[in-house]
Amino acid sequence: MQQGRPSLVSIPIQVMTYDIDYAQIVHNAVYIRWLEDLRTALISDTYRIEELLADSISPILTKTEIEYRLPVRFGDDVTGLMWVSKLGRTRWTVEAEIRVGDQVTTFARQQGYFADAKTLRPIRIPVHLREIWQS
Repeated sequence: MQQGRPSLVSIPIQVMTYDIDYAQIVHNAVYIRWLEDLRTALISDTYRIEELLADSISPILTKTEIEYRLPVRFGDDVTGLMWVSKLGRTRWTVEAEIRVGDQVTTFARQQGYFADAKTLRPIRIPVHLREIWQS
């Protein structure tokens, strides 16, 4: 965990042939999938997705902002990082970086909340996640 980045998760990302366009650059839509993988890793470290769903809790994404700084290409050594940057009673914000080596190629911010899976109404952030994310 890095200073100012509670609950930092880092995962290697492999650029696949189906991720790139004719210029061998990763297509913008692929970043959404990578962010989903990072959010899943961030949550499931503490609260397995199967348990979350069994408890009738669903994470709901409300906003995604992506800043594409440099292209990512097929064959690049890519790492994704994500951390919780803001935590409210029911809402959360995560930030992420996609890196090639030490260079940040992409920065993203996502906002969302947890909901009762049946009613889709917001609920408090689950206690075990709040404990980890606030540390």
